[in-house]
Amino acid sequence: MLWRLRDREIHFPRRPLVMGIVNINDDSFCADGTLDPAAALEIARQQLAEGADIIDAGAESARTNRAAISVDEEIARLRSFLAGWPDLVARSQPRDSIQLWPPVLSINTWRPEVVAAIVTDPAVALVNDMGGLPDDRNARLCAAAGVALLVMHSVGEPKVPHFHQQWDDVMGSLAAFFVEKIALCEAAGLSRERLILDPGIDFAKQKDDNLMIYQQLDQLQRFGCPVLVPVSRKTVIGETLGIPEPARRDAGTVACISAAMRRGAQVFRVHNVPAAWQAAGVLFALK
Repeated sequence: MLWRLRDREIHFPRRPLVMGIVNINDDSFCADGTLDPAAALEIARQQLAEGADIIDAGAESARTNRAAISVDEEIARLRSFLAGWPDLVARSQPRDSIQLWPPVLSINTWRPEVVAAIVTDPAVALVNDMGGLPDDRNARLCAAAGVALLVMHSVGEPKVPHFHQQWDDVMGSLAAFFVEKIALCEAAGLSRERLILDPGIDFAKQKDDNLMIYQQLDQLQRFGCPVLVPVSRKTVIGETLGIPEPARRDAGTVACISAAMRRGAQVFRVHNVPAAWQAAGVLFALK
């Protein structure tokens, strides 16, 4: 399997990629965000030292109980991070010879106005769009810039709760969704080799839906695209174990990494990079 970025190609199978989360905001659900650009860059530096292959920087929290910030504010926060990224990479070193280097920079946003403002920055390699791709604007912007795009399964608008969404066949719905969105991207000029698919754990899904996705994740391999699983500290872990505090769900997160790796996932988005790096490395060696 091939994943094509702006400046390189990544071939699978290989050790799964660890995506570290950097929240340039003050309302992350794990309370790990910051509005200080220097502090955000330091978090990214630490994650790279711990083995992260990808840094996913976002300025707008996905929490549905918080109002959206303005487009201008989101762009300003991201640009402040982007300004320091080249120097950060220059001062960093990979943890081992398998880690992607230079690291991949992902920008987490779904608004086309924001994508248009940041996608031309040469440091940006991936747009992480949790908006469900309702139209082809972000696909066209990524195609023009040669940037990869993550397509996440969800329904409805971002930052709007969908607690009562029910699925008769969640895996069938995911399959139909990705058939439609991959066709939309290819029609917009963005090749399948530039796509990552995300089943959208916890987004418009209930506990049993999420567990079913983990159990049958291998069904998404039919699309020939890398599959990213946002495993980190998710509500489904808390509901399964009775742990309300997200920061106490790291062991459950490692269990989800193990389950998803067994069923073909290639990328894991996490808060605790050292735990994910260790888990992915040992599980890949055992495989």
